[in-house]
Amino acid sequence: MKTVIVLSLGAMLLIGCKNNRGKNLATDKVEEVALNNVAADKNDEWTVLFDGSSFENFKEYLKDGVSENWKIEDNAMVFYPPKERKKGEAFNLVTKGNYTDFMLSLEWKISEAGNSGIFWGVKEDTSLPEAYQTGPEIQVLDNDKHPDGKAGLTHQAGALYDMVAPTKDVTKPVGEWNICVITINHKTNQGAVELNGEEIVNFPVNNPEWQAMVSKSKFANWSDFGKYPTGKIGLQDHGDVVAYKNIKIKKI
Repeated sequence: MKTVIVLSLGAMLLIGCKNNRGKNLATDKVEEVALNNVAADKNDEWTVLFDGSSFENFKEYLKDGVSENWKIEDNAMVFYPPKERKKGEAFNLVTKGNYTDFMLSLEWKISEAGNSGIFWGVKEDTSLPEAYQTGPEIQVLDNDKHPDGKAGLTHQAGALYDMVAPTKDVTKPVGEWNICVITINHKTNQGAVELNGEEIVNFPVNNPEWQAMVSKSKFANWSDFGKYPTGKIGLQDHGDVVAYKNIKIKKI
């Protein structure tokens, strides 16, 4: 009886092997899924803008290179404001590349009572000496000790500066790193700020909704402000020590 059972099982295995000869549908399905995942990964790739070793993807606004006021320390870019500066002189960093629809991920750390910001849509033009004249700003701030922290919620860390306030204060204490993800999507008319894992700001990015929002801000009469869907990413020199690291961007 045992012999019959073994022979029957052997026959079944042989028949199964014969039927699968030349094509294994299960394996083919796995391979198809794997290929689709590879294609999805390629569409989901992040581009590293700063890896902690060089400024190769950045320059100072309206300049060719990066001054000694920006230094690389412990895999971060750190801005040290000059003790003296010429009237109107600024050391804002901007990307060499231009971006339209994207997710930008970075970490920032502000000094005590410090102020800085993250711009997008920056247009370099010699008639515009400051990056903030075109680029909207996501605020970087010590909410507790900088005067802007008491000037209204639209001036606090994470805010779309002077336009949309964060829903809550989720900043880490001064001296600690904050993880910030900024999304700008003109195709869906959506902008968003996620700070330390929580989405705290949402706003439109296209007209007429965008212009209606700007018209109620300090930028209402700035002829070039927020007018360029495609532009550079910028990091602000506001005269205080600030650090940024792990900067990457993904086009969407």
